[in-house]
Amino acid sequence: MDPKDLSGRYAIAGVGEAGMGKAKPGDTALSLQCDAARQAIVDAGLKPSDIDGVFAHWDDRAAGLLVTEYMGLAPRYVDSTVVGGQSNLTHIAHAMAAMEAGLCEVALISYGSTQRLDRSRSPGGAAQDARMPSGQFVLPYGMLSPIGFYAMQARLHMHRYGTRAEDLGEVALAARRWAQLKPDAVAQAPLTMEDYLASPMIADPLRKLDICQVTDSAGAVVLVRADRARDLRRTPVLVRGFAEQYIQHATPFGTDDWIDNGVLAKMGRMALERANLTRADIDLVQIYDAFTINVLVGLEELGFCERGESGDFVRGGRIAPGGAFPMNTSGGGLSFNHGGMFGMPLLIESVRQLRGDCGERQVQGVRNCLMQAGGLVMSAYMVMVLGTESS
Repeated sequence: MDPKDLSGRYAIAGVGEAGMGKAKPGDTALSLQCDAARQAIVDAGLKPSDIDGVFAHWDDRAAGLLVTEYMGLAPRYVDSTVVGGQSNLTHIAHAMAAMEAGLCEVALISYGSTQRLDRSRSPGGAAQDARMPSGQFVLPYGMLSPIGFYAMQARLHMHRYGTRAEDLGEVALAARRWAQLKPDAVAQAPLTMEDYLASPMIADPLRKLDICQVTDSAGAVVLVRADRARDLRRTPVLVRGFAEQYIQHATPFGTDDWIDNGVLAKMGRMALERANLTRADIDLVQIYDAFTINVLVGLEELGFCERGESGDFVRGGRIAPGGAFPMNTSGGGLSFNHGGMFGMPLLIESVRQLRGDCGERQVQGVRNCLMQAGGLVMSAYMVMVLGTESS
């Protein structure tokens, strides 16, 4: 089947969250995501017994089976694929493929993390294996986390295009202003450019406020055929199109160009083509913002501005509440939360905006939302477009 034929055939019928920001002692990634899953099932107007496909991940390889056991489900299909932060968007694609093949009819997609509670800098709290390529060719040289790689990406962007620290700061300030409109956001204190520039340098040129939060979080969505979703409890949100590609070269140092490798640009064009839409049809953009530089590079690669012009594009509060280009409306990973991987919160916020459920931060007239997420370090790329029935 041509992926274009999938456009609008499947819909997200329910969403749920748990443990956002700060989990309680005794909570686990499993217990939290099952709490979120129950909420999503209720939100959709379904019962646990309706679930026959489970798509789950965190740091356990048997995530799907553990969710199945914990919730007392009996699915016909289980998928525990992990490809980094975009995994839950990839699960949406996998679930649609499974439904097309007749392997399941009601898919539960979930994620959970207790990264803050575990006091871990990695989603699962596990040390990297020194026998793997990154352990041999990256860790010995001091690259202990993604922060260093994205600092190098930001420095390259500054060198090539003249991007300023203040341009990164505009992204951080916009995220904070959105978060101030979301009661469960972990970072809500007022933030000025002076505050941003005074924040500690972590990996030059990235400051503390350029880097995502370290929190707990869990979320879940329920995916069904669009015709079934129309008979359920909530307004269906349709999956209009998606595209993904993987270019891992054993270590991020193998990537041809850290700010212009062409892959994200290609995925953006392909997702829109499969959705039968253009950039002009997109009302809202959600870009995975583990770091402020992700937003600048994403805007350029997705074609919303020319390469090298993202700094100008975001100035003056353009991407903040009330700006001409609303994006990352939850406050993103920078200010809302970032529990290990941010694909699920990105997905849930997009669904809520398209339903009109976002209260004070609601973007008016949203019919089509484009989401972009990645995995590992510049290694996996996913673009997905969601839309309303009227889009």
